Amino acid sequence: MVAFEAVTKTFPGDKDRPPFVALGGVDFTVPRGSITGIIGRSGAGKSTLIRLVNGLEMPSDGKVIVDGVNVGGLDDVGLRTLRRSVGMIFQHFNLLSSRTVCDNIAMPLEIAGVSKAVIRDKIGPLMELVGLADKADRYPAELSGGQKQRVGIARALATDPKLLLSDEATSALDPETTQSILELLKNINRDLGLTVLLITHEMEVVKAVTSEVAVIDRGKIVESGRTFDVFTDPQHETTRVLLSATTGTKRPDWIRSDLNAAPSAGDRAFVRLVFFRETAFQPLTARLVAEIGADVNILAGNIDEIAGEPFGSLVVSYPASPEIMDRANRFFTQTGLKTEVLGYGA
Repeated sequence: MVAFEAVTKTFPGDKDRPPFVALGGVDFTVPRGSITGIIGRSGAGKSTLIRLVNGLEMPSDGKVIVDGVNVGGLDDVGLRTLRRSVGMIFQHFNLLSSRTVCDNIAMPLEIAGVSKAVIRDKIGPLMELVGLADKADRYPAELSGGQKQRVGIARALATDPKLLLSDEATSALDPETTQSILELLKNINRDLGLTVLLITHEMEVVKAVTSEVAVIDRGKIVESGRTFDVFTDPQHETTRVLLSATTGTKRPDWIRSDLNAAPSAGDRAFVRLVFFRETAFQPLTARLVAEIGADVNILAGNIDEIAGEPFGSLVVSYPASPEIMDRANRFFTQTGLKTEVLGYGA
């Protein structure tokens, strides 16, 4: 649906500042029908990336292809056509305070020159879709944050777009409201077949709603793939840092501080066990105790769901004698249980 081909975006400098390279050689594809998240630190290039998709910015080099069309090659008429097929929702809603809910949703249709009769027929179903059928004549000041964002979503859908862009759309909302907006986005994706490209710094949002994810760092995509795969087995250091607290893979400080890289006599091995796919529903911890014939202490743990799939991790310890370590390693190999040795200590 969206493809970035060797995309570079450089903002010109002036006498006080050198040119700034916001994006450098980005190659990335957003699959049609997916909810794809773009994550990264502040200033990594996320917002620049999304503004290239609807032509609010143009690449300095490379191509941005949206539904087979090269955005950089469009004239003004072509850009207006493109933008009608690309809806956008914003962090701060961008509603007009002097217009009712109904009139805010109708605004892109009015700009497109759609007749009042057609607008009237479209607005009702959109308000039903976002759960605001009883708020047609209300003004933004009378709405909660979540309701305002629902108006923004309905407005973004008014022109029947093929692609929906979300720029930090939930970061101004409380957790409960965020969850309701995420459920709405998932329903829209499923029921309308809409492709969603979602920019956020909230890892919980990506974990809950996306099927694909890309990590951007200093203007480059450093890692991408299925959300579950990236979250459970991050390859790049930036990804590991961003996800460490979210996936429960951050080591507890008290474990990390005084472990050794090699065992001494009487030490215990501190090991993280990672459960997913076929290992998620098996009693492997109990079987580990039986297999190694030694006590296993559970020190920390986390059970979660990532992109609809179960994922859990436990930090355990057991005696670090060569015999017991060998039994444990054989058990991990046989069962396919993913492990990470954190270190050794008393």
